[in-house]
Amino acid sequence: MIRPATAADVDEVIPLLYSAIGSIAYSLAGTTDHEEAMRILSDFYRKKGNRISYEQIIVEERDGRLAGILVSYDGGRADELDAPFVERVRSEYGRTDYTIAKETQPNEYYLDSVAVSDEFQGQGIGKLLMQAFEEKGKAEGHSRLSLIVEEENDRAYRLYVKMGYQEDGTLEVSGSLYRRMVKLIR
Repeated sequence: MIRPATAADVDEVIPLLYSAIGSIAYSLAGTTDHEEAMRILSDFYRKKGNRISYEQIIVEERDGRLAGILVSYDGGRADELDAPFVERVRSEYGRTDYTIAKETQPNEYYLDSVAVSDEFQGQGIGKLLMQAFEEKGKAEGHSRLSLIVEEENDRAYRLYVKMGYQEDGTLEVSGSLYRRMVKLIR
């Protein structure tokens, strides 16, 4: 059953989020220490008004466990949703040069990340979450969807192409290259 995430889902969501975003987790947290980064991301997850807040996430729940997650938001809100991360790093570490790479455009509904738990792989959960993402984008009045996928993640890339997404350039995020993909919806 797909449902909105809640703050209480934190212990199941954060490991799945990390599996999806990898090194981006450390960039968002402003630290390379894994435990500290997971604590910081958990804190942000529980708060409203940021890109990984529970309010930006839908989950697929099966047998009382989270089988998958999807993080999405209006691309026009990207600066607003990234500001709490930037402000935290600047105030806590004094890094005035800290920024977060722009992954989306203002006129898009953006799929930030999607992950399916290992034990639920191969059951079509990723596709269900993607369909819910597209429906949500359409319901919010968007005509353009976007996402990024690591260049070497051929499995995800093939899924996105099959679902109608087309390449729209490349982007470097946290030291890795990503394919930017878009899909027009009506």
